[in-house]
Amino acid sequence: MHTDEMIIRPMRRLELDTLVDWAAQEGWNPGLNDAEVFWATDPEGFIAAELNGELAGGGSIVSYAGRYGFMGFFIVRKDLRGKGLGNQLWHARKQRLIERLDDPAVIGMDGVFDMQHYYAKGGFEFVGRELRHEGIGQAAALQADVVELASVPFEQVDEYDQQHFPAPRTQFLQQWIARPGGHAVAVIRKAGLVGYAVMRPCRVGYKIGPLFADDPGIADKLFTTLSGRASGEPIFLDTPENNPEAVQLAQRHHMQEVFGCAKMILGKKPLLPDHQIFGVTTFELG
Repeated sequence: MHTDEMIIRPMRRLELDTLVDWAAQEGWNPGLNDAEVFWATDPEGFIAAELNGELAGGGSIVSYAGRYGFMGFFIVRKDLRGKGLGNQLWHARKQRLIERLDDPAVIGMDGVFDMQHYYAKGGFEFVGRELRHEGIGQAAALQADVVELASVPFEQVDEYDQQHFPAPRTQFLQQWIARPGGHAVAVIRKAGLVGYAVMRPCRVGYKIGPLFADDPGIADKLFTTLSGRASGEPIFLDTPENNPEAVQLAQRHHMQEVFGCAKMILGKKPLLPDHQIFGVTTFELG
């Protein structure tokens, strides 16, 4: 089998559902309606690899306002691995995403630790580890000054999010914070919004992300509230290791590290308030 037999093309909507199913089989535990949200964010942001008329693999090349791109959801069908298809697909995705972005291109990705060397050869620089923690939701008393995110004007949420993400992602955010079966909460002070967090239902339990907050106390209030709403269920939080307070939050709530990714950047690293990022949004879209 030669890699030149593979066709790389835009993905079709139903093929993204197939990728999500493959991801679930790999233990990635996707959200119950991640495909709908991901596709609505950027329908041109997904690339498929086709071999002999069948879907062989794919991944995301999402552009956020042309200012920041993200390569995620990279997967090759299990029976086709080890044949060089993934290498061809990865490089094609990288080039196509660069072409979709304004110059100079800045691209982020979360890769498994074992692949760091490979991604570095492609020009990506390691900027930190992101550690997935798993625990069990715990019943909790109501937290003072925690409100439903839906009660906050969306413009304020969008503005706060842009302070913690490399580029505006308004289209994504509108759906991410309002998905069926999920929860989104915030803390408001006199100065305005000082933190928000989202929890979405997944194939197993719930994932919390993003979790952005001005300080560790606010982050703890948000986490405790969401944990209480998933009492007795598995919960997951992806913490950036370059914010030690985020890792400590997970440990304080008796969560165990179960997985991790290397955050890597192609181009100039975006300047973000790392000390206010307690949980990343998703390994698939940034």
